[in-house]
Amino acid sequence: MNGFSWSASEKKLARHAFDMALEAALAKTMAEFKRKASAVTQPSEMWELEDYLREERRDIDRMFDYRYSQLIYVLAHLIRLGHLDEKLLAGLSQDKWDAIRRDLAFTARRSASG
Repeated sequence: MNGFSWSASEKKLARHAFDMALEAALAKTMAEFKRKASAVTQPSEMWELEDYLREERRDIDRMFDYRYSQLIYVLAHLIRLGHLDEKLLAGLSQDKWDAIRRDLAFTARRSASG
């Protein structure tokens, strides 16, 4: 647990941002699914498409974890992936913003060195 307490307004704001990010991720997945489905020409390719959808669902289920103990890290991850515009988080307390920025900076440093 990260020890952050969430006010009612922060919970509402975070939920809205989270839902918008989920909608964006699902729209991206649906567009890719449609693209892949339109290219299917062989029966075996249907099962490959099924495998793709199963893996995408697993990824989305893992990525979108709305437990408050994980939410700071989830929000940072969604920003990093481009699913969430950080402007939607305007109104979070400074300590939450600092934690999100630390997570983004840590991941950027780790990616740059690896």
